[in-house]
Amino acid sequence: QVQLVESGGGLVQAGGSLRLACTASGGTFSSYAMGWFRQAPGKEREFVAAITWRGVMRDHADSVKGRFAITRENANNMVSLQMSSLKPEAPAVYFCAASAYVHGPPPRFSREYNYWGQGTQVTVSS
Repeated sequence: QVQLVESGGGLVQAGGSLRLACTASGGTFSSYAMGWFRQAPGKEREFVAAITWRGVMRDHADSVKGRFAITRENANNMVSLQMSSLKPEAPAVYFCAASAYVHGPPPRFSREYNYWGQGTQVTVSS
């Protein structure tokens, strides 16, 4: 069983930056692909970014490509999401997730993830 805890959310002005972190425990972190998703009120959870277990392959949603970057530190059981040039949008909860799917590119679909954190809220003001 893997436990995931997100941190780093908060209120930031449009155009600003924020770095989210997710710390894992209870499992072999380096065995999992990791992903970030977000969910705004009344909307479905959407893919943001993902990274393979060794960090060789990364994938970002088109809506964040060039502004967000996912990284991981297996030695510290941590995955991060650096967010820059943030746009004023509805507040969203950002979730970290772990996937046992380790073949090919990192998964984009939430159903392919086995463990989820509780989320951290990000609000971008205009």
